[in-house]
Order: sequence, then structure tokens, then C-alpha cells
Amino acid sequence: MPALEADATFGFDPYAIADARLSPAARAALARLQQTLDRDVRPLLADAWESATMPDAVLDALVPLELMQPEGVDAVEAGSSMFSGFRNYVLARTDVSVATLYNAQSGLFRTAVALGGSPAQAADLDPGIRSFALRGAFALTEPAHGSDIAGGLATTARRTGDGWVLDGRKKWIGGAAASDVLVVFARDVDDDAVKAFLMPTDAAGVRLEQVTGKVSLRPMQNALITLDAVTVPEASRLQRVNGWRDVARILRAMRSDVAWIAAGLQAGALDAAVRYTREREQFDRPIGGFQLVQEKLARMLGNTVASLALVVQLSARQDAGEYADENSALAKMQTARLARETASLGREVLGGNGILLEHDAARFFADAEAVYSYEGTHEINALIVGRALTGASAFL
Repeated sequence: MPALEADATFGFDPYAIADARLSPAARAALARLQQTLDRDVRPLLADAWESATMPDAVLDALVPLELMQPEGVDAVEAGSSMFSGFRNYVLARTDVSVATLYNAQSGLFRTAVALGGSPAQAADLDPGIRSFALRGAFALTEPAHGSDIAGGLATTARRTGDGWVLDGRKKWIGGAAASDVLVVFARDVDDDAVKAFLMPTDAAGVRLEQVTGKVSLRPMQNALITLDAVTVPEASRLQRVNGWRDVARILRAMRSDVAWIAAGLQAGALDAAVRYTREREQFDRPIGGFQLVQEKLARMLGNTVASLALVVQLSARQDAGEYADENSALAKMQTARLARETASLGREVLGGNGILLEHDAARFFADAEAVYSYEGTHEINALIVGRALTGASAFL
């Protein structure tokens, strides 16, 4: 009996979920991405993990692909949730830190400017964002406020003449050290409303420190940022962020990105497990022929296919104009939960070798823990879904 084979770009997809979801040009762009990842990025990953550094060569390889507006791809499709989702899926299938690095620019930063900035601001900045000529980071989370950031955001903004003075701290800000500007969310001391500001990373009063000691997403650089009386002109305030409702609108549009990354993570873990079980022999035969191994692989495939089906349908609804907090929360909650199980099974299938970077499974196993918690914990997303089901809010 012939073995089920992985698609070169999308991995194991027995129900052909990826088929007909993208134009031939978009599929070709993603195929070029996968080829670039296999040739130029994957060989760097074990050393990047070991040293907890992100090689410049990663973006050097990805930026020329112009993945936010690939040549030959219709602008509407290139900007769709479906295309950006599959882009994240392919990136995460190779490595979650790489996907997070690219999505920090293409998802977090670009979406904040597109939805939070005035039309003039968005039009002026987007070409530089697409080309990476202007690199940015999304600075919302704080050392003492993550899940409770809506009410607990403590960074302040005080109006002074034609500008603002910002004070506070931000933490876990991905890609900040390599960015030109930060999108900083702060609470206006006069009206208590949350506003957003484009702040140069080299502005007086900005101090960045690397978050060290991580056991997940090791190559991805996260920063602790201290803002000490940083002056920002009114022209650098994102004009369409005038309260938490506007921040929530931005977050709603981005939560699907993480669900796609969680699905892609599972595809990568499955790739690594299947590859290993076809090559590794014990008791004079490949371990892929053992019943207990096959059961684990089957569960991994089931989780991966279910996650892919979920995020594809979520993006289809979003591209039809339906953005619902509970839909994106459900997708993030479920795919991240399944990612934990899938990555754990993958590491388990490899036995002791599952903790070695050379076999890839260890990276996915560790990174699943970060994906489970970032951009909305399991519990917070569950409460969003529960509120939609019951009509009663359980938030404090």
C-alpha cells in the first residue's frame, strides 16, 4: 500500500483542504516561500535555537520574496486573511520563531497601522512596511499586565502642546530591538482612553533590554522596554485609536494569525515525526511499522487536519466581512490546545532523540507552549467563547 505523502508546500492534507482556496499565482508564491525556507532558512535553525539569536540571513532570504504583495498575485487576494493565513502556516511549518518574526511585521505592525492609522498615515507608511524599509513592533503587553491589559494598561500619555509625553514599561515585545519604530499603546491621563503612538526606538528616553532565559521561541528576540518621559508629536499618534474598542478591533483582525501559526506548527511536527519513523529502525525494522507509533501519528494527522479546516473556514468568513471575537477566539483556543498535544506526540514518537535539535521535533514541542499562551491565553479565549454562548460575561 502506498504511503500518504506530504504536499511540498502545505504538508499532509488528505482531504485537500488547501485546494481551490488560493489562486495558482498565490500557490506559486507560497511554493517559492517553502523552497526558500528549505534551502536558506532550515539549515540555520538548530544553531539559531542553540545560541538564542535570529540570523540576519533569515530576513535576507524572506524579504526579497515580497510576501505581503507577491508578484502576479492580485492585491485583494494578497491582502486577504486566507493568503496571509497560509503564509503563516507555511512559515510555522518550518519554524514558529521565523513565523513570529515575519508576522510581527506583516501582521501586528502592518495591521496596527492599517486599522489604527488615518487613511493618509496608512497610505504613507504601508509601502515601507511591505518592503521592510520601515520595520516596526507592536508594544501592548506590560510586565504586570497581559490578560488584564484592557483595564490594567498602565503606560501613560500626557498631552503637552502639539505633542505627547509617554511613561511606562512594555514587555515581550517581539522584534523591538531590530525595529525602527514601536506602536506603543498608552492611556491618556486626561480622558482615560487608550491611544496608540508611533515611537522611534532611538528616541530619547527609550531603553530596550532583551528578555533572556526563554525555553520557547529562543531565536525570536523579545524586549522589555522602558519609556521615561518620551516625547512624541501629535502627527505620530495613530488617529483611529481613541479607546479600547479600537484596540480590540485591531486585535480581532490579528487573532486568526496565531491560529494559523498553531496549525502550521502541527504540520511541521508531523513532518518531523513521519520522516523520523520512516528512517529510524529498532528491532530490525522501521519504527513506522509499529502499532503504537502509527496510532500516535494518526492522532497527530487528525489534529493537524482539524486545525487546518478550522482556520481555513475562519479566514473564509473574515474575507466575507464577518469578524466575530468568539470565532477567532475559538480558533486560537482550539488550534493552540491541539498544537500542544500534536507537538508532544511528535516528540514522544522520536523517543530520546526527540529532545535533539537536529530532528526538529524539539523546537515544535517547546514552541507549542508559547503559542498556547501568547496573543490570548486559553482561559481568556474560552471566556470570550463562553460569553457568546451564554450571553453572560465571566470577566472580572
